[in-house]
Amino acid sequence: MPELRRLQADDEPAVLAFELANRAYFAASITDRGDAYFEQFADRFKALMAEQDAGVCVFHVLLDEDGSVLGRFNLYDLEDGVAALGYRVAQRVAGRGVATGAVRELCRLAAARHGLHTLRAAASHGNVASQRVLLKAGFVRVGPADPSELGGKPGSWYQRELEPRP
Repeated sequence: MPELRRLQADDEPAVLAFELANRAYFAASITDRGDAYFEQFADRFKALMAEQDAGVCVFHVLLDEDGSVLGRFNLYDLEDGVAALGYRVAQRVAGRGVATGAVRELCRLAAARHGLHTLRAAASHGNVASQRVLLKAGFVRVGPADPSELGGKPGSWYQRELEPRP
């Protein structure tokens, strides 16, 4: 059973392997991160950990039983109980409900652990799989996204109001 947990410093090699193995798959639906991203990955990863330590973002990995990364699920721009959600899953598990399950779990964690009441996510019109994940996870379309937020692609913002923490 996959485990969704907060990103840790020692996850760097597994996250890099995940990103490299799925680079072409991701580039088919979202803007490719470019060679510089991978060449500077160690520095970028340290910067992510610093953002997480500062409380600006909370990053998660979905781990397979063997410890390999199946997906990344991130809460960013946390402010006043609201955060943006971003995610990506490995091609080998796409279409199996893995992303939907992890997004649902992250919604629960966002309220229970981080006191968030609203999550927002943007998806390009061409990324039908991501739109389906959001809708199945309880998000509703709330309006257009600026193409600059989606690598120049037209899309929409989705939002979900979270259950208050117990």
